[in-house]
Amino acid sequence: MEEKIFEGNIVDVVAKRIFKGQIKVVAGHIADIKEMDVESDQYILPGLIDAHVHVESSMLVPSEFARLASVHGTTATVSDPHEIANVLGVAGVEFMIENAKKVPFGFNFGAPSCVPATPFETAGAELGADEIDQLLQRKDILYLSEMMNFPGVLFKDEQVMEKLAIAKKYNKPVDGHAPGVLGDDARKYAAAGISTDHECFTIEEARDKIAAGMKVQIREGSAAKNFEALVPLLNEHPDMIMFCSDDKHPDDLERGHINELIKRALHDGYSFIDILRACTYIPVKHYKLESGLLQTGDAADFCLIDNPESFNVLETWYRGGLIAKNGKSLIQSVESKQPNNFNARKITLEDIRIADEGRSVKVFEALDGQLITTVKSAQPKVLEGNLVSDNKADILKIIVMNRYAPTKPAVAFVQNFGLKKGAIASSVAHDSHNIIAVGCSDEDIVHVVNQIVDAKGGVACTDGEQDMLLPLPVAGIMSNDDAHKVARAYEDIDKMAKSLGSKLNAPYMTLSFMALLVIPELKLSDKGLFDGQKFEFTSVFQ
Repeated sequence: MEEKIFEGNIVDVVAKRIFKGQIKVVAGHIADIKEMDVESDQYILPGLIDAHVHVESSMLVPSEFARLASVHGTTATVSDPHEIANVLGVAGVEFMIENAKKVPFGFNFGAPSCVPATPFETAGAELGADEIDQLLQRKDILYLSEMMNFPGVLFKDEQVMEKLAIAKKYNKPVDGHAPGVLGDDARKYAAAGISTDHECFTIEEARDKIAAGMKVQIREGSAAKNFEALVPLLNEHPDMIMFCSDDKHPDDLERGHINELIKRALHDGYSFIDILRACTYIPVKHYKLESGLLQTGDAADFCLIDNPESFNVLETWYRGGLIAKNGKSLIQSVESKQPNNFNARKITLEDIRIADEGRSVKVFEALDGQLITTVKSAQPKVLEGNLVSDNKADILKIIVMNRYAPTKPAVAFVQNFGLKKGAIASSVAHDSHNIIAVGCSDEDIVHVVNQIVDAKGGVACTDGEQDMLLPLPVAGIMSNDDAHKVARAYEDIDKMAKSLGSKLNAPYMTLSFMALLVIPELKLSDKGLFDGQKFEFTSVFQ
């Protein structure tokens, strides 16, 4: 049986020490570790783990996601497939598992707890208690995914409590999602069996969640960025912290993954061991993952770096096989199915008109780097008796349209997208993935939405003269094309959106969250404008 020998500075995240030595790998597992003087100065550390991510947000199927992530030392993810579950139900989760198993990478999927996320939007499927039981009894489903319906937990909604009881029955952890929940409510939420939260956007909130017994996943994705605010927790509560990306677009994933957070934390002077434990030991123990931790008998999942100062990933190994080297993935692309659920119709100008009532309107403001929105009142621009986008005031018309059945879209107004011309649209709109668009004129909005309808899913942009489209044929939210090709295409359409005037770091990711009703303050569903604090619909007019 073939042996592989690795030498260097071995990072033992279990014993919290670093020593020079040699690792022997046989049949995909670590057969022996010897502490000894060796010539190599490289560092050997456990493969990095993203503790909470929606693979679908990369717009890549799992097999292609793995090709990009592996380059950065990542060997595993804790993946919530609720994006595709909202489109295709259990069949969508099964697609993710099937595709993930075709490549050498550790995908660890959960059972989506909130499909649909709320009853106030149209989704393509519903996962009730029976479906959750069906999923959680599987060995390849490791946990109950983020419980976004925190009001349902606090008020002991019957269906919510039944799902939590099923997770307890199978002894599987439950992920949380409770932005702004503090004090007694945070303790009630944790007491229901919920053990993590990745939605903290202030350190005070995170401390409160930790005091309630929850682990905090420090998130840094393409849109939501909480690293700077929360990283001091590494010094305060190192055993209660994990790193995650949550949602990461393909061009960002191509540039870096969890390794980026490690570099930033090292630069800020945090303990190398504490940093690494947050993306290796803590998630492995919390979720009972099979990922190796560089212990004798463990799966040989590790990466080699030059040194902690520069943290350049030289090689990534999974189950004793080399999957990435010197910035190149060795994982081969595989064939993928293209399941979908898309039945929207094209729209007309009449479909998105709002008649002037002589009143001010509610405008929700998109915040760069955050999922929450703020709300203000404004006088709308009126043209021929209808409310239209006001480019000068940056108050733009936004629409969300049901993609599962032919119907008229819901319309509202949003600020801070900054477009001076044209429109952008996407069928990636959390969590139900209906069609969402924002633009400077009714004509541009209709045109860009109809591009999405024709493609049966994708990301689109128009400047009024030229169009750009990235098709997403897998559930209308992912491409099964080569990951680097998708990253380039997304980078190009992102640049085009910014050329229209948007100053947002990730305009499409931010757009996708404007339909996320479970994050306050105001959001838009296909059924209307929604107040995320009162958890009820509200009028566009003030």
